[in-house]
Amino acid sequence: MVLVVITGRLKNPLIPVDAISICMNINGWDAMIALGFNAAISVRVSNELGGGDFKRAKFAVIVVSITSIAIGIVCMIVVYTTRDYFPYLFTNSEAVAEETTKLAILLGITVLLNSLQPVLSGVAVGAGWQSLVAYINIGCYYIVGLPAGILLGFTFKFGVEGIWSGMIGGILLQTIILIVVTSVTNWKKEADEAESRVAKWGGGGRDADM
Repeated sequence: MVLVVITGRLKNPLIPVDAISICMNINGWDAMIALGFNAAISVRVSNELGGGDFKRAKFAVIVVSITSIAIGIVCMIVVYTTRDYFPYLFTNSEAVAEETTKLAILLGITVLLNSLQPVLSGVAVGAGWQSLVAYINIGCYYIVGLPAGILLGFTFKFGVEGIWSGMIGGILLQTIILIVVTSVTNWKKEADEAESRVAKWGGGGRDADM
């Protein structure tokens, strides 16, 4: 939504705002799927780590990541193949439809990234790294993505494409950082720590079950 607000500060914002609003609407539909994965994987990872089963936690991360990427690729292909047609579901204006078609490339990239990024955030939350995810989100969106979008859109005169590209850069950076964090994680250590916390707080863990 910040994209829409910033786009409204362009010299002739009417058509770009209409076009990016259409794209954000479609992106919102795809985001609902990703948010569902986010909630599911955060609960699954926290449960498995709390139960001391790091292998199942790691396996769940791999499965949901592959699934979300596959869904993201399908959604991206749908956006690209229908980019000349889907704008007319929202507008009768040829100018708005043409601008929306131009933005479809950025929309496809955003749809793909937004299919994976919430899943990785859910994994981090499930593992108990809430503060880390918060700092990564703030840094990538508001320290990197937003300033980069403003520079590209206004200083370098790329308009709405530049504004959106800057935010995509922030999302991409966030995704890369979360992939690295998830990849280098010692899941056995995380499971042991989670199990000890569960035992300390009265859950018992594996030893209580045995």
